Amino acid sequence: MTDRRDNRGAAIPKGRLSRLGRFGRLAAGTASEALGNSLQALARGEKLDASRLVLTPSNARRMANELAHLRGAAMKMGQMLSMDAGDLLPRELTDVLARLRESAQPMPPHQLKRVLTRNWGPDWLSRFAHFEARPMAAASIGQVHRARTQDGRELAIKVQYPGVRDSIDSDVDNLASLIALSGLAPRGLDLKPMLEEVKRQLRDEADYLREGRMMTRFGDWLAGADAFVTPQLDEELTTPNVLAMSYLPGDPIETVAEAAPDIRNRVIADLSELVLREVFEFGAIQSDPNFANYRYHPETGRIGLLDFGAVQDIPDTVRQAGRRLLRAGLAADGSEREQALIELGYLSDETPPDQRALVLELTDMALAPLFEARTFDFDASTLIAPLREGGFKLREMGYARTPAPMAVFIQRKVAGLYLLGAKLNARLDTRSLLERYV
Repeated sequence: MTDRRDNRGAAIPKGRLSRLGRFGRLAAGTASEALGNSLQALARGEKLDASRLVLTPSNARRMANELAHLRGAAMKMGQMLSMDAGDLLPRELTDVLARLRESAQPMPPHQLKRVLTRNWGPDWLSRFAHFEARPMAAASIGQVHRARTQDGRELAIKVQYPGVRDSIDSDVDNLASLIALSGLAPRGLDLKPMLEEVKRQLRDEADYLREGRMMTRFGDWLAGADAFVTPQLDEELTTPNVLAMSYLPGDPIETVAEAAPDIRNRVIADLSELVLREVFEFGAIQSDPNFANYRYHPETGRIGLLDFGAVQDIPDTVRQAGRRLLRAGLAADGSEREQALIELGYLSDETPPDQRALVLELTDMALAPLFEARTFDFDASTLIAPLREGGFKLREMGYARTPAPMAVFIQRKVAGLYLLGAKLNARLDTRSLLERYV
């Protein structure tokens, strides 16, 4: 192994008490500053505003830095809450949480060595002709290293941070309490179903044996698809905390933005069709919209799919309601569209008329590009800003529905695909693509 002075990293707190202590210090520091801000605002005769008083620049840095240091479920939940469109949380909070996307620090080499020794035994290094101690990537749950075995196989090794699996429930509960106590959560919004789904998904992501199975599953589904390539699982080296797979070369998917228009359009068309196949054919979706989950190989034109920890089976009720919603859009059937939104949990019989009208308006706005006869130009579209503003307006009106969690995850995946299409300045015949599947 090699040790580089510029990559010492930061040790992950792995005990429950140590992690709870860090949450406590975060809450105390945030509350102390908020109290001081409240007193100053009252002295000036200003109206108190929870978001403005709590999320000062220094508190924002404190929250982002602490969650990034904790990694694991705390950081992952922050990333999951920082959706790029349709947020129910205040803009100030989502801006803070968005900082977590690129904030992960790697483990220091001594902690990495202990984790690998625990999983592979004391002589693990003898299996490799080379093992790069500096990770290629560091995320919320683990970090990835490149290695070459003695027989010449090039591998990517994903190593889970210690203590992540055991801290999921407490981390999610602590972060949810911090959000609730700050007064930043929408009043009346029942976060419990979503939090339980987040915990379940994080437990799945922290099980690398499961991720290996999902990787193999997707590889089988896509075996005949020329557009994609998936890693091959190395079963001998894979454990619940270490995932070993073949290394896939390629460039970040964002580099396709520099390619010719036909390549940009083909890439976004392939990824869009993959989402439709996941929902309506596979019945399972890789629900993390992070761009880093894709690599592009310019020599072959294939897209490498890298992360399968967030693969989730889609309930039949969600699949059927999703198909009903899209068919209603293609047919311009308003009553069917409304029924589909009820089945997905975005509306109910108790939803006030003004909120119902705005939900339907935002749904039409989001889906309209899918049903147009003309080619959709991602770069020229102006959907994101009005959808975000509509989401904030819904919150101000007291909208507190909790949609089916899987519907929200699919919504996030589609929003991520939209953002990638805009980054690539791509165009897509969305209606023809949809008609083939719904």
